[in-house]
Amino acid sequence: MIKSFINYPGGKYRLLSQILPLFPLTYDNFVDMFVGSAVVSANIPLDVPIFAYDLDRKLIELLKFVQRVPAEYIIMNVEKLIEKYNLSDTGANGYHFYGLDSANGLSSVNKPGFNLMRQDYNDGVLHHIDAEIYLYTLVVFGFNNQIRFNHQGNFNNPTGKRDFNTKMRTKLIDFSDRIKEMNIKFYAEDFNAIPETINNSFYYADPPYLITTAVYNENGGWNNYNECRLLKKLDLINESGNMFALSNVLTSKNRTNKILLDWSQNYNIHHLNMEYGNSNYQTFNSGKTDEVLITNY
Repeated sequence: MIKSFINYPGGKYRLLSQILPLFPLTYDNFVDMFVGSAVVSANIPLDVPIFAYDLDRKLIELLKFVQRVPAEYIIMNVEKLIEKYNLSDTGANGYHFYGLDSANGLSSVNKPGFNLMRQDYNDGVLHHIDAEIYLYTLVVFGFNNQIRFNHQGNFNNPTGKRDFNTKMRTKLIDFSDRIKEMNIKFYAEDFNAIPETINNSFYYADPPYLITTAVYNENGGWNNYNECRLLKKLDLINESGNMFALSNVLTSKNRTNKILLDWSQNYNIHHLNMEYGNSNYQTFNSGKTDEVLITNY
């Protein structure tokens, strides 16, 4: 399985071994309606054209950049920013060089340089290619390696505990190699703009979850209106004769998505064994989370 070069809230890497066997055996096109980190698209077993959509334009531009630019070029320029902003390099120096260990992390060392780099990025005066390198470097050194913007469009993720270590470099190279060999096109569009009549296609939707709280629910948020819009879209995909699969949760932390539960009765519900480790989906002492894949086939 290929990991994405970035983390993304609700990313499906740990569930791929359960989700992918539930996908159809044959289809002519794959439509990823909420591509996120592209980890699902990067791991589908069929060699078919992929149409990948996300409303986050900066995310889409970063994915296009990694698809277009050699990983070696990205790594070289990230290293230049590490030197420019005096950020840590544990791959070369180890943790002891900075008087720290992996348990405590590198936030205290990187915070001054990270904040300056973030300010330079948010000032919006960088050339397009430089801006993508800056954004990726901010993601690498940011909290949980997440892409996070506020209402003003400024990157606002704080400093994280890790740096551009060997693991991150490997993830970038592997994902870059994979995405370059695929027939995939990225679109910065709302899911409602996606044609539901792309012939003999399989549509996969992994939207923000209505009843959970995450970074992707902060700016504008995912509300009942958006939930109903998506479910109507999936109905239209079904009526067009195409196949779809929807990732979501029916219950979480003693809350139930009544809208989804009622709608799902018309389709097939596959209950997944959800173990996200230390992610936002831990539910110890807070009620069972029922993660599902809902399909029309």
